[in-house]
Amino acid sequence: MGRELNPRVGSLDLKFMCELRPGLIGWMLVDWSLCASQYQQSGAVTPALALVTLFQTIYVFDALKHESSILTTMDIITEGFGFMLAFGDLAWVPALYTLQAHFIYNFPELAVSNVYGLVAIGIVKAAGYIIFRGANSQKDVFRNNPNDSSVAHLATIPTSAGKKLLCAGYWGICRRPNYLGDILMATAWSLTCGTTHLLPYFYPIYFFILLVHRQIRDEAYCKQKYGAAWDSYCKKVPYRIIPYVF
Repeated sequence: MGRELNPRVGSLDLKFMCELRPGLIGWMLVDWSLCASQYQQSGAVTPALALVTLFQTIYVFDALKHESSILTTMDIITEGFGFMLAFGDLAWVPALYTLQAHFIYNFPELAVSNVYGLVAIGIVKAAGYIIFRGANSQKDVFRNNPNDSSVAHLATIPTSAGKKLLCAGYWGICRRPNYLGDILMATAWSLTCGTTHLLPYFYPIYFFILLVHRQIRDEAYCKQKYGAAWDSYCKKVPYRIIPYVF
């Protein structure tokens, strides 16, 4: 999709620059602006808006801290920098990913206000983040140094290309545990909006479809790249994203 793989202006890689920074920073600024506006109007920020803003701010800072990790993703390796990535990075992310904050700002009476409910949502978010960050960090360590003490003991499958496929730890739970963590976090953000309206759940539904589509494309790429070793990996780790479900 798109045209040029890595268009540049001088030494500036436009795709790498746009992949995270403009959209994610814009997303965070919109969230915080909604909090500031609500405080200005009512003298307080509702717990649900404060919580979803905190959740998403942590997500953004985590992504920016680990920005170098995107160099091994499909977007950077195989996708051309065309309309899909440019529009998605620069417009879709700050517009759609702020959906929950906008909803709570406009309909605060529908958001979750019960302390126990908010704590339960926090547990879902924490579980998602632990899986997401743990899986991605484990993958990065293994790629950079498979002999590192934190991953050297994990089971692997050798490939004809001389590399090894990690099939234990987080990557023995399912073939895309980082996607599982992402979906749990997205669901937690929407849960802060309550359950009386479907609109806030557009994001996790859309995101699930996006990740399933991406996983299928990635699966085809890995099958072509690793051949029989990938088949062995799929037998060893049968679930794509959600253990015992899909």
